[in-house]
Amino acid sequence: MEPIFFNEEEKAELQKMASRKVLKLKSFYSHSFVYVIGVIVYILKEYTEAPLNFFPIRYINGFVMCLWTTAFLISAVDLFASYQIFGDKWEERKVKSIMQKNKEKQKWE
Repeated sequence: MEPIFFNEEEKAELQKMASRKVLKLKSFYSHSFVYVIGVIVYILKEYTEAPLNFFPIRYINGFVMCLWTTAFLISAVDLFASYQIFGDKWEERKVKSIMQKNKEKQKWE
């Protein structure tokens, strides 16, 4: 495997991409924590007849949980499956092509 050398612009762009990926992971983990709490509350409310009829929990029903589960699954697929499809090599090629386009645009200005 040959070493990959980047100039400063490419390093900065890769740093931005990495920070965006970390932010996406952080928001996904936060969402999954809240989702698990929501599922637990929904199960307690529906199957144990616990008196959970105060404001925000009153509106958790099957329809809301179906929508929330769909949104959760879409965010998981977006985060993890898109990485398999658009991996590191694709990201590097895309960053290089964007940088090349920017350099070509600067030559004509």
